[in-house]
Amino acid sequence: MIQKNRYFTHSKISEAKFRQILRYFAMDLTATDCAELSGVSVRSVNTIYLRIRGRLAQHCALVSPLGGELEADESYFGPRRVRGVRGLGSGKKTVVFGLLKRGHNVYTEIVPNASKAILQAIIRGKADIASVIHTDRWRGYDGLVDVGFDKHLRVNHSNNEFARGAVHVNGIESFWSYAKRRMVQFNGVPKHTFHLHLKETGFRFNHRHGSLYHALLSLLRHNPL
Repeated sequence: MIQKNRYFTHSKISEAKFRQILRYFAMDLTATDCAELSGVSVRSVNTIYLRIRGRLAQHCALVSPLGGELEADESYFGPRRVRGVRGLGSGKKTVVFGLLKRGHNVYTEIVPNASKAILQAIIRGKADIASVIHTDRWRGYDGLVDVGFDKHLRVNHSNNEFARGAVHVNGIESFWSYAKRRMVQFNGVPKHTFHLHLKETGFRFNHRHGSLYHALLSLLRHNPL
């Protein structure tokens, strides 16, 4: 008789087998490699991976307001060039906004565009009003002090200024580089699951200093699939 699986309710997969799959997920193995090593079908592993990513997305959405030294920036995911289309965020590119607490966690959100109204609405909802906000000179960040934030410090990338002492957005830009490198292994992420991969990447980044496997176990023990 299969014992109860505390991490994946109503599953025919034993808890021991699920923990093995979860360990391979934490190691960032593809579903194909995980299936080969675990003896579970690729279809079943894909289903489990998808459900884990869904749970991670739910968890990341509950981020409390970030405080302290924060970096805000937007990035564009997708093809490098779309024939006949020019400009940031054009064509098939997906626009993502990120807010990073230095030395700690990152919060990301897919946005329709990088307008002032959209970016500042997220910042006001996710950043403590006493935070120090670091950004580049993009006009979407104009007026943050006017809406109540204590300090807003900026670097001018267009003038090749990438840091001025402690004023920079190097942390969030490092996360963008990490996220894009991770996405490459999937040979193109379908648009309908991109947000799940994005949230998974953020969760991995936020647990970079500890055991991702144990963080996943803890999360799923309290909120099983």
